[in-house]
Amino acid sequence: MFRLVFIVLILACPLTAQELKRYDFSAPLMATTFRITLHAESKTQAETAAAAAFKRIAHLNTVFSDYEPNSELMQLCNAGPNTPFKASPALLGLLSRSLDLARLTDGAFDPTCGNLSQLWRRTKRVKKLPPTDRLAQALAATDWRAVQIDAKAQTITLTKPGMLLDLGGIAKGYAADEGLRILREHGLTRALVLAGGDIAIGDPPPGADAWDIKLRTFTKPTPDAEETMATVRLKNCGVSTSGDLYQFIDIEGTRYSHILSPKTGLALTTRIACSVIAPDCTTSDALATAMCVLGKERGEKVTSQMQGVTIRFAKP
Repeated sequence: MFRLVFIVLILACPLTAQELKRYDFSAPLMATTFRITLHAESKTQAETAAAAAFKRIAHLNTVFSDYEPNSELMQLCNAGPNTPFKASPALLGLLSRSLDLARLTDGAFDPTCGNLSQLWRRTKRVKKLPPTDRLAQALAATDWRAVQIDAKAQTITLTKPGMLLDLGGIAKGYAADEGLRILREHGLTRALVLAGGDIAIGDPPPGADAWDIKLRTFTKPTPDAEETMATVRLKNCGVSTSGDLYQFIDIEGTRYSHILSPKTGLALTTRIACSVIAPDCTTSDALATAMCVLGKERGEKVTSQMQGVTIRFAKP
């Protein structure tokens, strides 16, 4: 899933030679641009840490991608039904977290929606809704309850024929968290890792008590939606926004979002945007999309049971 772009504003302040300096890095990874902002004592220290973070993120793409035919995720999907698949700690951990979030959101976030994702990608190319029979087949193969995880044996088993997984709604947030973790291992805690529209946020910059984060959203549910910028001050958490301000397609006069509902198999047609602040970016990434599927009333009910999670729906 694509995300709306975040803009991060950091107030400039004069630095002396003894103070930490700010460094910025970027790299094209996971079909988006990952950006790292950090404060370090030296350029060498900053470059070494950023390179290690980007290396970790690049490796995670080989694990989670549903575009790479030889990724670990696709090897799992190709293993066949009722066949235990020995998984890496990264895949086992992220899929376990995905199933937890699927349970909490009653399937509004569903990592088994790979067939629906494939079908909708074709829909966007040909600009025609999928045939009813193919949609029904894809929906039948979408069921997060049909995934079995054996933590002790470190195996994952898909119990329905033809199941395809899609971790696109959570993998970038997890990768941002992992990038931030690597920076911390290098002793750099005052940092941000941006993954398209998901941000993993560490300790605040020198001389500040938080990072100033501006979220791009919209206020009017019309074809020419008027956008506004909301500023939040955050540290040591994750923040993500999902919505259809830019990513949409018109089919026979109906505006379809890029956000799919695992319940119907079709993209949303109601204009909506939601930002989620959570203890980590893995959680905020998955919930941002799920909240758009659930809507304001159901979304607020779900997140009221989750500690440390705040949601902000765009006001019409």
